[in-house]
Amino acid sequence: MAVGVLGVSGGLAIGGLVLLAVLGWALQRAVDTEAFQTADAVALLAAEEVLPDPLPVAGGQVRVQVIDAAGRVRAASIDADRLVPMVSPKRIDAGARQRLTVSGERVGLAGPVRVVAVPAGTAADPRTVLVARSLADVRHSAHVVRTILLVSFPLLVAVLAAVAWRVVGATLRPVEALRRGAEEITGRDGAGRLPVPASQDEIHRLAVTLNGMLGRLESARDRQRAFVADAAHELRSPLTNIRTELEVARRLAGRTDWTAVSANLLVDTERLGRLVDDLLLLARLDEGPPARVTGPVELGTLLAAVAARYPSPPVRLVVPAVPLWTEGDPDELRRILTNLVDNAVRHAHGEVVLAVGPPAGRGESAGSGVGATAYHLVTVTDDGPGVPAADRERVFGRFTRLDDARARDDGGAGLGLAIVRELVRRAGGGIDLTDADPGRAGGPGLRVRLLLPALPDPERP
Repeated sequence: MAVGVLGVSGGLAIGGLVLLAVLGWALQRAVDTEAFQTADAVALLAAEEVLPDPLPVAGGQVRVQVIDAAGRVRAASIDADRLVPMVSPKRIDAGARQRLTVSGERVGLAGPVRVVAVPAGTAADPRTVLVARSLADVRHSAHVVRTILLVSFPLLVAVLAAVAWRVVGATLRPVEALRRGAEEITGRDGAGRLPVPASQDEIHRLAVTLNGMLGRLESARDRQRAFVADAAHELRSPLTNIRTELEVARRLAGRTDWTAVSANLLVDTERLGRLVDDLLLLARLDEGPPARVTGPVELGTLLAAVAARYPSPPVRLVVPAVPLWTEGDPDELRRILTNLVDNAVRHAHGEVVLAVGPPAGRGESAGSGVGATAYHLVTVTDDGPGVPAADRERVFGRFTRLDDARARDDGGAGLGLAIVRELVRRAGGGIDLTDADPGRAGGPGLRVRLLLPALPDPERP
């Protein structure tokens, strides 16, 4: 604020100086104009040889003389000197209109005097009309204005400083409220929101934007805390099993069946390794999509490679005779299908069907928010207990476990479907869950519908 007041003060000072300069120039110009008008009128009389004696003038602050080439006074106003010219003949340029400033003592006026010279007479008898006008009024007017500026300038600066203090204070008060709110939020570990001012201005929009950012940060922090807590819990289970196996084996010593112990340890180690791999993958996905090598992928070949990892039955493959192409990272697409088939095999009673069909048509989105384009429909169907409709969105959350027949009691950590959804989003597709056969006695089963963008056959010309 001080810098602003100093800037305004400097601007006012420069404006005052300019005002004084312009006022002095205007008043000086007015004096010269009036003097030239008087001189032109007298020169006209001299040209007609009708100069009166004394010469007529208007006002007591004006002196008029008519001098010849030798500097003699030929005519003068009533108050002008009739012997000595107001301006030395040496300073007069014959035949030219001039403006001169002389001392008031030479003319008999107070202060400096403005004298104008106008040629008159004839070529045989050249003359010069001199008109003198006092500059006392001009100097007095400039002095009055200068005094007014010197008195009013400090008062004006003080008023502007007070107004600026109030205005800036009122403007920055919401900012100070935001600062205090941010300090309070920091003191209580980031919970809460910043105060939003009632005025619909930039500060209001800033507060709304910051509150939105705080909300997103709080949600991310809550998700991170939940993720860390769930990850710690999931990691604790296999580590506890491994420690228990080793402690029991140590106590029993020679009676320990090391073959069984090693088998159990291997199972827990594999479960721990899968969990760590899933956690690292989710962490990379949360950081944002890195640069990936994508290209056309033939879905029939990809599904066959995934199905070959499982015995038949339970996994049965249904693919069309024509190739179906999509675009994406082959490893990520394989991870999507592997997680879905693993989940289906874990809960199926007898059979899992892995199938792919031709493009599902434009505008097909399977409730996943996919835009209007062509998609291949990949389905993974099992005949297990199914998932209730109320839980079909929740199962895509991280570390989500259901308390029904589909609960993962064989090593699943609840990350498979969460990874699937993130990878499907990166592939530009969509995914949802439906009942496979609502009327089946052993359970409705579950059908996972996966939409992947359809590409034309790159091998067809």
